[in-house]
Amino acid sequence: MNYLTREPIDPAELLARVQSPQAGAVVLFLGTVRQFTGSRETVALDYEAYAEMAQQQMARLEQQARSRWKLVHCALVHRLGHLELGEASVAVAVSAAHRREAFEAARWLIDTLKKEVPIWKKENWADGTTQWVHPQQEQQ
Repeated sequence: MNYLTREPIDPAELLARVQSPQAGAVVLFLGTVRQFTGSRETVALDYEAYAEMAQQQMARLEQQARSRWKLVHCALVHRLGHLELGEASVAVAVSAAHRREAFEAARWLIDTLKKEVPIWKKENWADGTTQWVHPQQEQQ
């Protein structure tokens, strides 16, 4: 399950989708809108995407993760549009038989998604200015 949405991300729904009796580990990562990026204060973020390509690349990432780790289920979700402080912008949920695979896969998925999927972020700063940020410029 990989998709883009303009609606709030529901962590409980994602957990329900990846849980399984075959999985002894479930990892959920939520990326949220933070107030400060370095010394600059953020008031909101705006996300845009090349939707068709983004969804294709998200599916490709899932396939790559499944070839590297024995995953039971996997879900990638990215929010588009205007997001306020504290809102979830991205979610990665995976389940696997063992925690090591689940943690490694989730970490790789979020890091690779941020670098490779055509989703763009605009920072809306407290001083009234805005700036489009390239994913490789971000702090982890």
